[in-house]
Amino acid sequence: MTHAGIALLDEGDGDFPERLDRLLSRDDGDFRDIDDAVARIIAHVRDRGDDAVMEYTRRFDRREVAGANDLCIESSELQRSLDALGADQRRALEHARDRVEAFHRRQVESSWSFQEPDGSRYGQLITPLERVGVYVPGGKAAYPSSVIMNVVPARVAGVAQIVMTVPTPDGVVNNAVMAAAAIAGVDRVFAIGGAQAVAALAYGTATVPAVDKIVGPGNAYVAAAKRQVFGRVGIDMIAGPSEVVVICDEGADPRWVAMDLFAQAEHDEMAQSIVICPSATVRDAVLAAVDDLLPGMERRDIIAASLAKQGAAIVVEDLDAAVRLANRIAPEHLELLVAEPGRLLPAVRHAGAVFAGYYSAESLGDYCAGPNHVLPTAGTARFSSPLGVYDFVKRTSLIQCSPDGAGRLAETASILAHAEALTAHARSAAFRGNGGK
Repeated sequence: MTHAGIALLDEGDGDFPERLDRLLSRDDGDFRDIDDAVARIIAHVRDRGDDAVMEYTRRFDRREVAGANDLCIESSELQRSLDALGADQRRALEHARDRVEAFHRRQVESSWSFQEPDGSRYGQLITPLERVGVYVPGGKAAYPSSVIMNVVPARVAGVAQIVMTVPTPDGVVNNAVMAAAAIAGVDRVFAIGGAQAVAALAYGTATVPAVDKIVGPGNAYVAAAKRQVFGRVGIDMIAGPSEVVVICDEGADPRWVAMDLFAQAEHDEMAQSIVICPSATVRDAVLAAVDDLLPGMERRDIIAASLAKQGAAIVVEDLDAAVRLANRIAPEHLELLVAEPGRLLPAVRHAGAVFAGYYSAESLGDYCAGPNHVLPTAGTARFSSPLGVYDFVKRTSLIQCSPDGAGRLAETASILAHAEALTAHARSAAFRGNGGK
């Protein structure tokens, strides 16, 4: 029997590797039609600029756009949204902004250099990007927290201009999103969504300025557009459905564990919630809590569909085996709801964010703990990191050779250049080594 359709797996079963592979495959279907449609949209925006953006906005957002100025959301409107926000919500957004800013200020890097005895200097220059585009969803859901998480690190990094795009279906502007833009410090906002917004940010139009990098989540069309414009601009990552792995022991409250699974599952039907337990007793207590709490959830239909399609409860030999399995999964969020999380932390290799201890709910990280909630998904935590200040700066190498330093390097450079049959390289180096002759 399964609870809410959650798949039951045991690491000791012979077919466990195959079942785990199927669980993690996350096959979302064939996206060739989406890729083709997005390629056409990008080409139209690149070639026709504002006219194409307005055409797609009328079609997809079902709103009248008389001219390009209708795509702009003025700063005065952001301020009105902020002024109209309830006092509690404003305080919460400001508190979240302050905590996210304080955390990300610790990530700031400085330029550095060192001088060798011959007077040569080598180092690295750290410079912020000039203009960044932030895509904010505005269709099925609106996330003011995403505004904070994407904008604040860019602002801390020193980005000169932050441009935000957000769809406004049927002309409806989300007040909380606009207020968050004001609180976070967005410079310009455009009421544009979908692949057309990504294309406008990448190539620029008469109204929308071209940016150096695009960050922020979106639907399959937005993700496809970000993939296709990469190289023209930088991107943060291609985010997939949200996911959590919860490792819990007998000391974890089963109701807390169940609610943490729900918190991921309620995003959408493709979200993945996995609990790993060191015994069937712990697992069964969690599943009983799932059955008890699910009927009272406002988004129970979405949660149930997500758990049935993507969820799993896995029994392993012990907590060390649980961490090894979590590393195999490389989840976006990893919760260590155990008595001694510090003992397990050194073994964690692959996770976007780790929530250590019974009181460290993943939802706190979503909003206001301080670390960024933009995290690698679908196993990409094996090689990528959370969004941070480092995503909004460039590193430039500095090479400043003294005459003596150039002389010492010239022979080595010349020999290596000749080995590659690049004789101009060799002579360029040799000229410095021979006092300019």
